[in-house]
Amino acid sequence: MTEDVLISTDGRIGRIALNRPRAIHALNLAMCKAMIDALVAWRTDEAIEAVIIEHSEGRGFCAGGDIRMLAESGAKDGTEARAFFHTEYRLNHLLFTYAKPVVAFMDGITMGGGVGISQPTKYRVATEHTRFAMPETGIGLFPDVGGGWYLPRLEGRVGQYLALTGARLDGAECLALGLATHYLPSEKLAEAKARIAAHPDRIGGILGELSATAPHAAVMDYLDKINRLFASDRYEDILAALEADGSEWAEKERDTLGTKSPQTCKVALRQLKEGAAMPDFAAEMAQEYAIGARVVTMHDFLEGVRALIVDKDNSPKWDPATPEAVTEDWIDAIFAPLPENEKWTPLI
Repeated sequence: MTEDVLISTDGRIGRIALNRPRAIHALNLAMCKAMIDALVAWRTDEAIEAVIIEHSEGRGFCAGGDIRMLAESGAKDGTEARAFFHTEYRLNHLLFTYAKPVVAFMDGITMGGGVGISQPTKYRVATEHTRFAMPETGIGLFPDVGGGWYLPRLEGRVGQYLALTGARLDGAECLALGLATHYLPSEKLAEAKARIAAHPDRIGGILGELSATAPHAAVMDYLDKINRLFASDRYEDILAALEADGSEWAEKERDTLGTKSPQTCKVALRQLKEGAAMPDFAAEMAQEYAIGARVVTMHDFLEGVRALIVDKDNSPKWDPATPEAVTEDWIDAIFAPLPENEKWTPLI
């Protein structure tokens, strides 16, 4: 057992509390393994009727995965990184297929890996502290942990917008888009958890009773622009549409995209297009594992982590440097299926 995640039972529920406050509860391999072990044990334990996923102290629910470890591994041979992805994606799939209700309390920063352990759950609780994003285009990775499944299933082209820009949503916006099922004031969370522990058969009712009216969801003001300007699955078309629009909003989004990895943006668009047609979540995770196994060793990810996390100069030098230089053949190679003996497989 790792102290980075606290596993306990409370009444008739299992509790998983992420406990790496200095890292904003970013997931590492030991945490993913501990969560899987607990969920597997509770799956057949008749005394446990539901599961809560939360965080201990700090301002984040979960800021993602252990990016520095992934980059260090990718700079060598990628073995450690692949082992992490394989286990993390098994955790994501286990939650997606879990028979007992799971409640994720997204009370804080919920990014990358945090999205991966909250979106598969039946109940997803946002608060005034929620900051939700898939910021992978800024570090040269890709919107994984099921991003290719969840994002294209959002309203209109919001998923593509989030994947490309890494835009941060607040709790009200998460509720409006369906990324959260409930919006609770943070001071109500302790009561919600206590009542759920006592009455796990009434989770929906309890969360409904304690919900508050969410503030205005600003993203909804831009839905028309998002749907129109991010309509294409071709990255160059989106950039051209933003350029041609000329509005202040479009200029801001175009400037944002100018800082992102062209390779990652093209990967994300193809990932979401293909993810929308995936037959099931396991097929999506198998494809994302193939993508991850490759991009984690490639220039843009190593450079993105250097620029944003290691040296913190925020000036990554992407290569290929332009969208036009990222060819179809380049993307095809990233998406190619892995050999049979290397493919991702679900736990069950």
